[in-house]
Amino acid sequence: MEKSYFAHPSAIVDEGCTIGKGTKIWHFSHIMPNCTLGENCNIGQNVVVSPEVVLGKNVKVQNNVSIYSGVTCDDDVFLGPSMVFTNVINPRSAVNRKSEYAKTHVGKGVSIGANATIVCGHDILQYAFIGAGTVVTKTVPAYALVVGNPSRQIGWMSEYGHRLEFDANGLATCKESGQVYQLENNIVKRIS
Repeated sequence: MEKSYFAHPSAIVDEGCTIGKGTKIWHFSHIMPNCTLGENCNIGQNVVVSPEVVLGKNVKVQNNVSIYSGVTCDDDVFLGPSMVFTNVINPRSAVNRKSEYAKTHVGKGVSIGANATIVCGHDILQYAFIGAGTVVTKTVPAYALVVGNPSRQIGWMSEYGHRLEFDANGLATCKESGQVYQLENNIVKRIS
């Protein structure tokens, strides 16, 4: 049966993986056993996807990214160059903690900037935006803009990736899409 995805000859795809139609896996990347990659993903150069990782549809993984066991990403996630997920809170070379992998879930439409680190066990909710170099040490709310080490929230982002400025009524409009968002009790949701 012909593959419905592309893998560069230098890439390694281990047994037991499910890879969606239209996905591209580029130079020197390694997709380890029992991973699931959705349709139309793009896996950049020198990427490691550890066993049993699940990526949704249209996930863009830039060069030099490490996605460790315990990570799941929903559709339309962007993982910037050289960002990394961890999977053990207190690693020691001489202590085997494979049974202690902490899970991290990345929601639909999230963007994670270059060189960011996501400390395991902290989910990132839909459409959050993680700035370059950020170290995420706690759960990130939907639509939140976070930066720094440790991460701190400095605002809100639209689904199109633009900063939202809320008025006195708690409403903001994305300048590109025209979508309207509401901020109530420190929770953002799209209302149109």
